[in-house]
Amino acid sequence: MSSLFKDLDEQPRPASPAPGQPLPDRLRPAALDDVVGQDHLIGESGPIGRMLKAGRVSSIVLWGPPGCGKTTIARLLAG
Repeated sequence: MSSLFKDLDEQPRPASPAPGQPLPDRLRPAALDDVVGQDHLIGESGPIGRMLKAGRVSSIVLWGPPGCGKTTIARLLAG
């Protein structure tokens, strides 16, 4: 039987998360371009965006309230 979602079935799927992995880890963006918000930091004119464009990322301290994207940005920069 053909699938109603044939176009979706033909696209490569991301690796499935490990069993028991916390929801925030499963939903975390895979690239800086996927991060919503924080354009003042990771945008072209932001400090992180300028460091990436120059090809040199120095030590930085990310500070802010829970859930604002600190860990996500740090993991993406480390990767």
